[in-house]
Amino acid sequence: MTSFGTSPQLNVWRALLAMAVVFVMLATTGWTALHTHRDSTALRSSLAQWERDSIGGHRLPDPTASSPARLAAFFASLTAADRLALADRYPLAVGNMNGAPVTLRYHANRVALTEAGAAARHRMHDNRLSTYGQQDAARRMQRYEALAQPDRHILAFDPDGSGRVAEVFGNLDRAQRISVVVPGVDTDLFTFQRTNRKYSAPVGMAQALHAAERLASPGTRTAVIAWADYTSPDGLGVDAATAMRAEDGAVRLNALLGALPGRAPVSMFCHSYGSVLCGVAAHGMPRRVRDVAVAASPGMRVTKAAQLGTRARVWAMRDATDWVRDVPYLEVGGLGHGADPVSRAFGARVLSAGDAQGHAGYFQPGTDSLRNLAKIGVGAYDAVTCAAGNTGCRTGLPEKSPDGRA
Repeated sequence: MTSFGTSPQLNVWRALLAMAVVFVMLATTGWTALHTHRDSTALRSSLAQWERDSIGGHRLPDPTASSPARLAAFFASLTAADRLALADRYPLAVGNMNGAPVTLRYHANRVALTEAGAAARHRMHDNRLSTYGQQDAARRMQRYEALAQPDRHILAFDPDGSGRVAEVFGNLDRAQRISVVVPGVDTDLFTFQRTNRKYSAPVGMAQALHAAERLASPGTRTAVIAWADYTSPDGLGVDAATAMRAEDGAVRLNALLGALPGRAPVSMFCHSYGSVLCGVAAHGMPRRVRDVAVAASPGMRVTKAAQLGTRARVWAMRDATDWVRDVPYLEVGGLGHGADPVSRAFGARVLSAGDAQGHAGYFQPGTDSLRNLAKIGVGAYDAVTCAAGNTGCRTGLPEKSPDGRA
């Protein structure tokens, strides 16, 4: 689920209550307690083992202190056999290592998912676990096995807690345009992909966007990343009312963006709380990020688009039936997420989303909202449809070049 809920009135009251709870917590515990965040045990262990190892008599580079360029150069210096050996030996480390070759990360994460699936299968039959524990193990095993299929390209995977994951659709190495979908609250390993309400989950969003981009510009090679590689807020509460999770996620997002292969322009598509994260991350995004588009946004932690600190074009859309329009657009002492991105004063380019239904309907195939997002993704800016009363959304836009760049 990538929304705060479904009932407008109930969610407004919950939002106000959440803010009140945060005020109490701030008064009694301070910011320090709110900013505690447990690191991944499994991933940390894999990285620690990597750091103690060597190859060809040389210590392996420190993945936390080395730039993606240095790590890329290290992997390029190895033989194919040595690269695979490291991925098989330290699958979590390599699978999450910005700077490692994309295809090697896919391989490493498939190994990590297979190992996690085997461990979950074993736990299913562990009589020391409660019935709930065994059922949770079964759910995890099924999800791990699905993600480990040969036709899936998993760019990041962390099994700890509720899980983090990112998946690529298209050829990331050869793409002329790259899109990144950043989802909102209640996003984890289990909600990453859905059968019911498919296009409200990250995988469905990314698949729909990728298909719409190919339709919008068949000659442009595109790749779309479903990026759920952050710990999102769990429902509507303290985390959703503050930028704590967005700040943690922004670091991870910008680390990924800084390590993407090639030089293709990048467009960000940020939904609900994901737009808070993109707002926090915007000032640190690399210059190849040309567009930041937000849908169903509760705010981007600023009062004007110009305060985001990015040269990227900022786009916004909101469907008239989306309850998020009733959320208080304010920020007081760290609570709330700032001004309404579709308001005239904010200064974003406001797009039509008239036929999107509700808070989670923006990536539904056939909608004006998805068509507009896809046109941004391929750089077809002159073809976007502005929201009623905002015909200036196309003002000063560049023409698309033959290779899909803009």
